[in-house]
Amino acid sequence: MSEIKSHEFDNFVERPLPSQRLYLFYGPDRGLVAERAAAIAAKTGIALDDPFSLIKLDGSDLSPGRLADEANALGLFGGGKLVWVRASGTEKALSEGLAYLAEEPPRDAFVIVEAGDLKKGTALRKIGETARSIIAVACYADDVKAINGLIDKELGAAGLRITPAAREALRDLLGADRLASRNEIAKLALYCRDEPVIEESHVLDIIGDASSTSVDDAVDAVLTGDMDRLMTSLRKVEASKTSMFLVLQSCLRQFQQLDILRAEMDAKRLGPSQVTATLGRGIHFRRKPLIEAALKNWGLPAIRRDLQRLQNAILQSRGRQMLEADIASQALIAIAFQAARQRSA
Repeated sequence: MSEIKSHEFDNFVERPLPSQRLYLFYGPDRGLVAERAAAIAAKTGIALDDPFSLIKLDGSDLSPGRLADEANALGLFGGGKLVWVRASGTEKALSEGLAYLAEEPPRDAFVIVEAGDLKKGTALRKIGETARSIIAVACYADDVKAINGLIDKELGAAGLRITPAAREALRDLLGADRLASRNEIAKLALYCRDEPVIEESHVLDIIGDASSTSVDDAVDAVLTGDMDRLMTSLRKVEASKTSMFLVLQSCLRQFQQLDILRAEMDAKRLGPSQVTATLGRGIHFRRKPLIEAALKNWGLPAIRRDLQRLQNAILQSRGRQMLEADIASQALIAIAFQAARQRSA
């Protein structure tokens, strides 16, 4: 087994690549999956601008045997080759192809597979974690330490300093997706390039607004049943190239929290403000009125019904990645429509 823990990757990538030529990257942070896959691709020595050396495949493109055929095919002009696959990770042809290559690794090709959030025991993850010929790298959302390191690295490269209050505000807005986090910090650095130090107001001006009009704004629109706001925020999410999966994931977390709070309300006959005071200490004070209003409007059966709807949408989006945006939008619009009906009832 050649498994690299999420926190071990930075040290791993600084060293020369080992003898293994098969790499599997998976986890809920798709930006981090893509970033780490790109870091390994850059170290292979393969010319990434050469279409004869780099073969890019989507999971839906794979038919039985194609992955092995591409990895073992001789290059038109000789030399090494990189087969780079982006997939949900549930494709049978992908798991079967990687299992075959694990037994007979290619001699002249590297294979990099980017997958989604693979549950323990799924076929692809099991292959990656048990085969010695595969290096499997888990990519989970950044914790506080990782986010601080990313802030220091990006702002340090720009020669900028940041106050503790600004760092805390910035950290609260980052972490769900590594590429999105890096882009937001770069945007902040550009905004503050002539400032002696980054203040909290700078963070809220340039990043707070971006966050509220994208993923968070979409979740809030779903809770309130504001269809116009939801459609606007979804368009902005799509325009920013942010994965719709992040909206589904954030909405799922919000409904999981509502489930806990509403169950406590019903069990102990508490009011929304009482339950948020005891179990909602992690809720930002600006969001408490929104959560309390949602708890008034949503009963426990409705919350659990829409939790199931979100879980189904996440499962479908993983299996049909090309339709991710459509699947996510349909689920979110359906939930927002029910919220609007409950609010007006």
